[in-house]
Amino acid sequence: MSTFQRIAVLLGGLSTERQVSLVSGRACANALREEGFDVTEIDVGHDLAQRLAEAKPDAVFNGLHGRWGEDGCVQGLLEVMEIPYTHSGVLASAIAMHKERAKVAFRAAGLPVADSIVVDRRIAGATHQMKPPYVVKPVNQGSSVGVYIVREGDNRPPAALEAADWNLGDTVMVEDYVPGRELTAAVMGDRALAVTEIIPKMAFYDYDAKYAPGGSDHTIPAVIPDTVRDEAMALALRAHEALGCRGVSRTDFRYDDTKGTNRLIVLEVNTQPGMTPTSLVPEQAAYKGMSFRALVRWILEDASCDR
Repeated sequence: MSTFQRIAVLLGGLSTERQVSLVSGRACANALREEGFDVTEIDVGHDLAQRLAEAKPDAVFNGLHGRWGEDGCVQGLLEVMEIPYTHSGVLASAIAMHKERAKVAFRAAGLPVADSIVVDRRIAGATHQMKPPYVVKPVNQGSSVGVYIVREGDNRPPAALEAADWNLGDTVMVEDYVPGRELTAAVMGDRALAVTEIIPKMAFYDYDAKYAPGGSDHTIPAVIPDTVRDEAMALALRAHEALGCRGVSRTDFRYDDTKGTNRLIVLEVNTQPGMTPTSLVPEQAAYKGMSFRALVRWILEDASCDR
């Protein structure tokens, strides 16, 4: 029997990924109820500390995505309140969420990353900061929110970068575009699970491709050479360890198999991967023989402070 019985599942929240978190969190809360836990769902707002004090949980299952839930902020509150929680701790969460800081850690660990610069969004919106093709992305958002691909022949960067209603922060990363295919590998504890190829039905693996039903096709295991599969799984574990992640994480790659190359580039590590019906980590766990309920229970029982 688990040492935890009263569980608070954090979901929703204040980020641009609120809707996805509601779906993820409810799915995990239902799985935990089916496993026999006493579950309270908390739609996270500015009164989170009060809500937690009232709920008195033995542990917190963090089902939040994006800023204020995945970037170390909520993790710091839970450390102060001494409530065991799931997924990565304060430092790993903060570094992983900030794409520039994560790349510093990846480079130090010898991991392959794309060349990039960080600039003010208005500068990136005024003139090309790299020779196209390149990618522009907010430096500290998730789920491909605010990501644009600038193609060869595009006369100017995306106009949205200079828009008055832009609400994704003033700093963006301009990154070399890596051709090829989209791969991802989940890490659970101290082992990588599998490699999935993601084939988006949109222009690229954007927010809708990730979360809309039918937005992308997932091929598991990815149809790639065994050496590439093994390298992707090894890189995912090294990235997880380089950031100091705990519990479950997921590392996304570009696999450049054009012009006879077999090049893997680490894009980012997701410290709180989606747990929706279309999410990748539950698919990889199922591929390894683990049910959704068993996966959610494992994540919960890994909860602790000082992560």
